[in-house]
Amino acid sequence: MSAASIDFFQIRRWYTYREETLLTESGKPADGEPVVKAVIGALIHNPYANGKFTASLDDVVRNSAALAGEFGRRTKAALDNVEPASFGKACLVGMAGEYEHGNAFVTATFMDPLRDILGGGKAWVASTGKRGGPGTSIDIPLAHRHALYVRSHYDTVTVAFPDGPAPDEILVLFATATRGRLHARLGGLSEHDAQCQDGLR
Repeated sequence: MSAASIDFFQIRRWYTYREETLLTESGKPADGEPVVKAVIGALIHNPYANGKFTASLDDVVRNSAALAGEFGRRTKAALDNVEPASFGKACLVGMAGEYEHGNAFVTATFMDPLRDILGGGKAWVASTGKRGGPGTSIDIPLAHRHALYVRSHYDTVTVAFPDGPAPDEILVLFATATRGRLHARLGGLSEHDAQCQDGLR
């Protein structure tokens, strides 16, 4: 199996974006490890971009699980095998497609095996999407992978790629972060408390 062709999908390009934040915006050094964020993107041909309404998107939903392995492998490499603390997902749909076409790629069918590859996750995964062309930026929301109410891990990563999506493509995006925001100090449920409540420690 080639990373250019995974089961049902034709993939034109893979993207990896990584950032590492060492200081707050006011210049205070990290309280512990830096925040590392990584985004993996796959530029995939949209099988429904034919100018017609398609009632069932089940072909993409059902086959999307096959993408999890490559997304997981690339995520681990981008994070240097550090286990992520937060997850997020998004789709950017080329203008010949519907927004719903992109959502078909990022349902639980895709996320459940990807979560398992990355060490599990109990929380609903924050998600967004829109339509646009090459160079369109998108803000991917991040939240703690085990408990949505861990306020310190509410975050965003913004990406844009110059060569996609073409009108008949969809950019499927998966984002991770290795920790919460630097010096988060707004209270709420702590990461440790959330993990203890879920029996993870």
